[in-house]
Amino acid sequence: MSFYTSLSGLQASQTDMSVISHNLANVGTNGFKKSRSEFGDVIASSLASDPLKSVGSGVVVKANRQQFGEGNLKTTASGLDLAISGDGFFAVQTAGINSQVDYTRNGSFLIDPNRYVVDAQGSKLLVNAVDSEGNVIASGPNNLKPLQLPENSGKAVATTAVSLAVNLSSKQPQPTATFDRNDPASFNYSTATTVFDADGNPSTLANYYVRTKTGTAASPTSEWEVHSYIGDEELAQGGVNAPQKLVFDATGKLTSPTAPVQFDAVSMPGASAPLTLSEDFANTSQLTSAFQVIDRHQDGSAAGHLSGVSVNETGVVTASFSNGDSVAIGKIAVANFNNPGGLRQLGNSYWTATGVSGEPKLGSAGESGYGSLMTGTLEGSNVDITEELVALISAQRNFQANAKALDTANQISQTIFNIRS
Repeated sequence: MSFYTSLSGLQASQTDMSVISHNLANVGTNGFKKSRSEFGDVIASSLASDPLKSVGSGVVVKANRQQFGEGNLKTTASGLDLAISGDGFFAVQTAGINSQVDYTRNGSFLIDPNRYVVDAQGSKLLVNAVDSEGNVIASGPNNLKPLQLPENSGKAVATTAVSLAVNLSSKQPQPTATFDRNDPASFNYSTATTVFDADGNPSTLANYYVRTKTGTAASPTSEWEVHSYIGDEELAQGGVNAPQKLVFDATGKLTSPTAPVQFDAVSMPGASAPLTLSEDFANTSQLTSAFQVIDRHQDGSAAGHLSGVSVNETGVVTASFSNGDSVAIGKIAVANFNNPGGLRQLGNSYWTATGVSGEPKLGSAGESGYGSLMTGTLEGSNVDITEELVALISAQRNFQANAKALDTANQISQTIFNIRS
């Protein structure tokens, strides 16, 4: 009997050492959770036996329980490195034909060639669809979708308003030549501003400034004309191709026009709609200093290309584009379980739900029952090397002691055998 008792002790110690060795081997694995072996004693007895005479029959491995304590958080330089501080798991859709939803604490993600956000195994990060404000449209396991970044913003914005403030030097003389935009001697200054049609195609709005009146003591106001062109077409007002008059008082302050100038619609080659814009000359001045563009702004934009992606503390993923646009494209789902210890380990820091763990409960980072989301951060293993080495020494000694007990039982058995023979 002692032979089998010692053998069960050897097997239990070996299991303990295997679990500890597995913990130590994964000390550098992101999102890894250590395990702990639990044992129970075995008693050979019956209801009729004398409890004072019962003898133990060894040990049995009851369970290898996972320990879901949080690992150390490490700061990184990647905005797609994510960590959950507190309870919860990332939901991912595994790669391959037989894909399934698994759960992980390893938040090391990157962008694959198809613009999906994936981990090192190619599993896709799952999110909830959101509206333009980042609010979840529909939640629940059946509404999760892989996070895919858009290639562009998909929306060009036609220019409707241009604001251009310049300083026109009061020292400039009046040109003597009749205005001709191809003759630099016929105008004093020019500016070029990029504007966009409805399809996002750029064109140049060219302004040519011509001084037409110099202020005197008797008539202190000064006047300029602004000829505005897009391509070869001079912009018209009310059907008339005429320059816009700018009037300045003796101090160089603009007195007219006092409101933005509305131009007639311009047909743009290849555009789906004509371009209709206004130009605001407010803050234009006529001072003694040199010509200077003080402020220039227009409200149009081309369709932007993806330039960046960010994740806020609640898990809303925002894509940024080269045209300055930004749009919320999903909200990272955080899964939790009634009994995380009942999850089945799959390797690669993946778990899957079981009847023991219960069905996943999906929520958002920061909500009650769910941890907070940290960007530029990874969760390391929760293995404590010192603690595991101490446990390994203890398991090794247990193994040696049981081996000695087994050897002693073998010697006794051999002695008995020799006596009988």
